[in-house]
Amino acid sequence: MQQRQAGRTGLRMSRLGLGTWLWGKDTDMHEARDQLAAFVGAGGTLIDTAAGYGDGLSEQLLGAMLDDVVDRDDVVLATKAGAGQRHGRHLRDTSRGALLRQLDRSLRLLDVDAVDLWQVHVWSNDTPLEETLSALDLAVTSGRARYVGVSNYSGWQTAQAATLQSCTPGSTPLATTQVEYSLLNRDIEEEVLPAAAALGLGVLAWSPLGRGVLTGKYRSGIPADSRAASPVLESNVATYLDQHSRGVVEAVCRAAEGLELSPLEVALAWVRDRPGVTAAIVGARTAAQLRGALTAEDITLPAAIVTALDDVSGSELPDAPG
Repeated sequence: MQQRQAGRTGLRMSRLGLGTWLWGKDTDMHEARDQLAAFVGAGGTLIDTAAGYGDGLSEQLLGAMLDDVVDRDDVVLATKAGAGQRHGRHLRDTSRGALLRQLDRSLRLLDVDAVDLWQVHVWSNDTPLEETLSALDLAVTSGRARYVGVSNYSGWQTAQAATLQSCTPGSTPLATTQVEYSLLNRDIEEEVLPAAAALGLGVLAWSPLGRGVLTGKYRSGIPADSRAASPVLESNVATYLDQHSRGVVEAVCRAAEGLELSPLEVALAWVRDRPGVTAAIVGARTAAQLRGALTAEDITLPAAIVTALDDVSGSELPDAPG
């Protein structure tokens, strides 16, 4: 699998990443093991998890398989801190103490001395940004993280954080920003992508398949085993089942038919090769689904198809500043 450099750093990773959001919830140990084996067998290196995924279950599963399914040094291990659940409530805490406590817990669950990329999972107005960023510096200087980044930051938040890190003596520059990006959600093109390009950050795109909708599985209804049929995950998908999204999905499916590819391959290749994107992170429920995504590695979309998909999916994008 092709490797790409993350922003203006020496960190290199595969242009497709393995997302583990469902590990420990909808994906059990056996499926997770098969996913990891398939991913590294295809040359993938970037594995993305978070302290808040399954309240640590994702990290625990991954840690149990490192140095068993794959050599630790052959992967780029990325995790996040600052968001999670406690007693059924969603919490976000980006204070220095909370972030470092989560990092230490992540290292124990992953059974490693350091992660390759440590990211602040969310923005929070409750903690001064300088304090949040100081946790990143401490993680690097203490040897617990090798590179750092942010996740789910808006354009101005990304720019402010990256500028503070670049201009503060002794601080560690941000390597990446992780944001949602797909043919059904191109919001980051207005501000986040330009900020990342100007400040030298690599972009990690999560949910490149529009939360599964771009696979075409919802064209004729809601499958019983899909996320949209789950009371817990229904709201996660519902955003992309509107009329505009249906039009985009139909365009992807027509393109796939003409190219003799799957809609998944078309949608994933589109995101992966967007300017500024370092890697597209695929979070599959099963190993079979992941293998279907890994076939996109050998696909390059024709320029005419890219243009057509840009046109149909961008019809509701905000106008550019005059």
